[in-house]
Amino acid sequence: MGRRWFELLMDDHSTTEKVIDAVDRVLHASDAPPADVVRGVVDYFVEYADGTHNKKEEEHLFPLLERRGVPRGGGPLAVMLAEHEQSRRLLSRVRAAAEAYLAGDSAAAPGLRDAFREYSSLLKSHYWKENDILYPMAMRVLDGADEAAIVRGIGAVEARQGADTHQRYAVLAARLIEAGEIKDLSYGLDRAVLAAMLNTLPVEISFVDADDTVRYFSHENRDKIFPRSRGAIGMKVQECHPEKSLHLVNRIVADFKAGRRDAAEFWIDFRDMKVHIRYFAVRGPGGAYLGTMEVVQDVSPIRALQGERRLLAEA
Repeated sequence: MGRRWFELLMDDHSTTEKVIDAVDRVLHASDAPPADVVRGVVDYFVEYADGTHNKKEEEHLFPLLERRGVPRGGGPLAVMLAEHEQSRRLLSRVRAAAEAYLAGDSAAAPGLRDAFREYSSLLKSHYWKENDILYPMAMRVLDGADEAAIVRGIGAVEARQGADTHQRYAVLAARLIEAGEIKDLSYGLDRAVLAAMLNTLPVEISFVDADDTVRYFSHENRDKIFPRSRGAIGMKVQECHPEKSLHLVNRIVADFKAGRRDAAEFWIDFRDMKVHIRYFAVRGPGGAYLGTMEVVQDVSPIRALQGERRLLAEA
């Protein structure tokens, strides 16, 4: 059995949202985004997101909905049509800024970034409305013959753009998505290798995301200064600290979120250890708060060091 019309359209949405996220990262990473990426943005969004995907709906889905009693002048269908036109106006700004940048106007980069942010914000909201409101409504009023007609129409729109339209723009989307991958020093590392590296560090690391939810801790299967079970993952950070220290946790997180500080540290005597506890605000591009990292270490051996050691100790 072939794929249904809404699966095909939602696949377009999913791919385009991934492209949006990747392009947004590229445009924010530098005031000199690669020219091939900028050209790809214009091609993908003008020719596919608007010129192909929107036409599938406007020429085949929307007319059938009208024939089945969904009014064009009010309700969800009217909103979708209005947003298509609004997205075209915003896309024209993206295209103009991109063309200026590609013509050598480096000062156009911030305008391109701002125009793309406004356009992509509308697009994401629009896709949510279609996925969660319009398409479910359409499935209630369309019959089997209607569905088959829409699938044929989707194929016809793509064929009009070229026999290999879907594959060609899938390849372009993949290239844009790859361009937006975060290529820091961990790029390409296997996750198991990265986890093993973190577990090798002589510190205990925990990470709490921007919603105050525990997402990671290291050294799960090793004796720890402050043991944690896997059940801590998914819990709020406030649920993982004793009442007497809760006010400090809340203050640190609040200060990190507000940008008032980027680090906080404490040291305590615990059992026979001098324990150094540090908190760091984890921030993304532009300083956006991503979460809080806690680093715990017994520094007693470090404090006990004397003199120098310049030679390799015997194993």
